[in-house]
Amino acid sequence: MLQSRTRWRCAEVSEHKAEQLAAEAGISPLLAKLLIVRGIEDGDGVQRFLYDDLEAVHDPYLLAGMKEAVERIHRAVEQKEHIRIYGDYDADGVSSTSLMVFVMRELGAHFDYYIPHRANEGYGLNNAALDLAKDQGVSLIITVDTGISAVEQIAYAKQLGIDVVVTDHHEPPALLPEAYTLVNPKLPTCSYPFKGLAGVGVAFKLAHALLGKVPAHLLEIAAIGTVADLMPLVGENRVIVREALKRMKRTSYPGIQALLDIGGVDCNQLVATNIAFSMAPRINASGRLAHAELAVKLLIADDLAEAKILAEELDSLNKERQKIVDLTVKEAEKQMAAKMEANGGEVPSVIVLANEEWNVGVIGIVASKLVDRYYRPTFILGIDSEKGLCKGSARSIDGFDLYGAMTACADLFEHYGGHHAAAGMTIAFDKLEELEQKMQLIAESQLTPEHFVPCTDVDAVCTLKEVPLQVIDELSHLEPFGMGNPQPRIVIRDASIQDKRTMGKEGQHLKLMLSQDRATLDAVAFQRGELADIISPLAQVDVLGELSVNEWNGSRRPQLMLKDIRINHVQLIDLRGTKESVVAAVELARKLESLGRGPVAWLTTPEEATVYAGETFVRWTSMADGQPTDDAKIQDLIISSIPDHPSVWEQWANRFSHVERIHVILNRRPSEKEVRPPARERIIPAFAACKQLGTWLNDDGTRVSLARKSGLSPREWEYLMDVFAELGFVTFSEHAAGGTYEIVEKPQKASLESSEHYKRWDTISRWESLWNEAASEQLAERLLSLWDNKKSQQVSTA
Repeated sequence: MLQSRTRWRCAEVSEHKAEQLAAEAGISPLLAKLLIVRGIEDGDGVQRFLYDDLEAVHDPYLLAGMKEAVERIHRAVEQKEHIRIYGDYDADGVSSTSLMVFVMRELGAHFDYYIPHRANEGYGLNNAALDLAKDQGVSLIITVDTGISAVEQIAYAKQLGIDVVVTDHHEPPALLPEAYTLVNPKLPTCSYPFKGLAGVGVAFKLAHALLGKVPAHLLEIAAIGTVADLMPLVGENRVIVREALKRMKRTSYPGIQALLDIGGVDCNQLVATNIAFSMAPRINASGRLAHAELAVKLLIADDLAEAKILAEELDSLNKERQKIVDLTVKEAEKQMAAKMEANGGEVPSVIVLANEEWNVGVIGIVASKLVDRYYRPTFILGIDSEKGLCKGSARSIDGFDLYGAMTACADLFEHYGGHHAAAGMTIAFDKLEELEQKMQLIAESQLTPEHFVPCTDVDAVCTLKEVPLQVIDELSHLEPFGMGNPQPRIVIRDASIQDKRTMGKEGQHLKLMLSQDRATLDAVAFQRGELADIISPLAQVDVLGELSVNEWNGSRRPQLMLKDIRINHVQLIDLRGTKESVVAAVELARKLESLGRGPVAWLTTPEEATVYAGETFVRWTSMADGQPTDDAKIQDLIISSIPDHPSVWEQWANRFSHVERIHVILNRRPSEKEVRPPARERIIPAFAACKQLGTWLNDDGTRVSLARKSGLSPREWEYLMDVFAELGFVTFSEHAAGGTYEIVEKPQKASLESSEHYKRWDTISRWESLWNEAASEQLAERLLSLWDNKKSQQVSTA
């Protein structure tokens, strides 16, 4: 067996429905399944999803408040009013601000922009910034990616005589600010057809309305914030990002070119994930560790040389951010260890951690990393001891609405905002304990143990024959991939392993060749090389992964990027013929223990076990030796000595019925230990030799000599003497020298087959032949059938 890392949640799609859509749209059944999972169930929907372009974007005036916003901004431009763009310090806010800078330039406006400092001012509008605007003659503020919750601040701006046009995409609170106008597709009064726009998406719609045409030249800026803010890549977002990626490959923006260059991105292979994992972290680094204005300057730069300098500065900040994150995670882990110890070793239902030294610019990343580690809703907060306040970020898990839970105890917060998966907040330090208690109660009322096991959504279950190269090529039409339209994940069940090997200088990667009904597929798992030791070539595997094409030296082959794997049966891993089997067994036990797969049971001889008595892994030398703490925890059984008899194997199977893998590590069988079946053609000459001797000693030298002359191994000679003594063919007199055998001249007639010792000899010879000579498949079938029977008995009696 091999347990999967996560629960696989496979989408259920009617085969008949998929075939109908495939025929209607002229696509493969697999692509049809993937589209149905995405809610697309007719040919028209397929065409829109796969091929919509800029002509399909909605009229910006469908957004409530857009008409008023456009009229007020045009009036300000015409009257040369001082306009201020007020943004946010994350990548969405930076790209929103940059986009509006380009629009104001086109309109010939008198304007500037302002982004608050994350650490000094925090998120959103603040009164000090509004006072500054008043002093500098600003009469109109256009917010981008912020403002929908700024009730008090906008009321203060109104007192100062400043109009505020709010463009935002965050969840509106129950009490809305009395701004000049609000533009947000999520407003309850807004009937705009697409609710998933990023902050920059709303700014893009405002640009559309202000310029009187779709601003295609601004698509690249809009795509950055859309992808970086994890907006669903469906509907208009999909059109924006897809069209932007085409333009970005030959970008005319010096800032974008510099970002691509510093990230080592191949423009010919540019995809949305390059924005998410290369461009966005560098843009975000400015707001986290310095000031987001640096990133705005980069995106609006006119000169490539200047842009390269700014990109290098962002890259340095990002590397510094990575170091700070690593340090903060280690400190958070120490706090977690203390919490778990106080909680009896259990991970709490909600994690709340705070520290004065934590940089509030990276706490969101730290929260995400702790969710990855513990899979619990997680709050990470930096403490400002002078103000008695904490600024924090939270990340959630599937099934727990973070924003809803925070709203249920809204009275605790100075300020909060976000959505079901992520949120930010400011809270008084003395309310942290109450926050933790209330979150625990909410989580315990909503979550079950199953919620605390990560889930992986699977789009389709297929066979290898369903994923030839041409089908994988067809799946590229689903791009761009991202939130709301993830790269398809498929499951292939009951595949055989045709080949298995590790890759990389240190064997850190795993490569399997899967086969099923004469079809094959390479599967590659990065950083999972350790699995090679616990996957048998005989295993039937279920694999979860993402389909891709491996291009090498002009050859194109289908490939599965392996994300998870499971094996639903007990495995036998055949390592017979290993040199120094005992050493190999100990090394394997140590390795499995170091990988967290212990405890390990090692079944060997007392002599072998004595040598390694100081090892920490669990071991037994026989059924009578030692008692483990908990047999049920043992996943791996290592055997370096053949069990004495099938009955011993039955005992082990009964005792270790929860074992997932059995590793058989045996040396090549020495000839002096060989036990062959008790054939008459070898026994009769041996009896004749005994009769000729009449009497002989039972010491080691005589046994070896007589066995060799008779063509038997020493062990076979001992079995033969037991048979002869049982049938009355010889007598045995015990004495200090080892005893003496004497032939019986006229024994009673008796059949060899009637001897219990003869039967045991036959049983042992067949038993050891199975371990030493049987093919891997035969050995596994014989040994594992007993394990499977024991498991079946457990299930039936459970």
